Amino acid sequence: MAARFLRRLAGRWVTGVALLVLGYLLLPVAVVAALSFNRPANRLSYDFDEFTLDNWRNPCATSEMCDAVVRSVQIGFVATVVATVLGTLMAFALARHRFRGRSGLNVLIFLPMATPELVMGTSLLALFVSAGVPQGFWTIVVAHVMFCLSFVVVTVRARLAGMDPRLEEAAMDLYASEWQTFRRITLPLARPGIVAAALLAFSLSFDDFVVTNFNAGTTVTFPMYVWGAAQRGIPPQVNVIGTAMFVLALLLTLTTTLHGRRTRRAPRRA
Repeated sequence: MAARFLRRLAGRWVTGVALLVLGYLLLPVAVVAALSFNRPANRLSYDFDEFTLDNWRNPCATSEMCDAVVRSVQIGFVATVVATVLGTLMAFALARHRFRGRSGLNVLIFLPMATPELVMGTSLLALFVSAGVPQGFWTIVVAHVMFCLSFVVVTVRARLAGMDPRLEEAAMDLYASEWQTFRRITLPLARPGIVAAALLAFSLSFDDFVVTNFNAGTTVTFPMYVWGAAQRGIPPQVNVIGTAMFVLALLLTLTTTLHGRRTRRAPRRA
């Protein structure tokens, strides 16, 4: 009996450790979600004093915060679209074609991921100042596209590497054109990786502070607002925004995962 229990325990210890790590990662999110229902005694208090729904009923109690959130969403959307399109094209080129300088380009792709944000932020600031470009909304977009591009390429390329090329070859054997093969076979199979890359790019753009702080000028994004508000007391509505963003990302991820499973099961049922 003891030996059976030990074997069962040894077979499930990986699951237990994974659950502990997941709980550790989600603990700050749980704290933020709990504080979104808190009515603090004062602006400098971070203790849970009283339960309230007023923060969710009026998330824009501070107009400057909502303006910063909208601006961060706009920047993140533009940067995500540009980085996803360019990164997907680069991933297809690196994964499907062989050309001179391909190995060196693979190394260059990882440089923005390995470069400290402080170095990238100051370098972009020097570039914009020397070129006479006024700092603001579009300089932030350019900066975010630059560091999101590498993450998109790596994510989409990993998806392309796991795809079976025989599926595309079978479509071509059935007299499908290159465009039909791409639209009906390649793109649906690569879509989960592209969506994951887009979500990652948006979260990186929305969350960035260091690079944005160097190239924002007078433009205030949500992370910059939180940093400035920390000196005089962070309003509880910040926790509402953080919780809402996490729930939205979770719903998008679950929707994409369920759609991918249904897509994979559809041919089997047919």
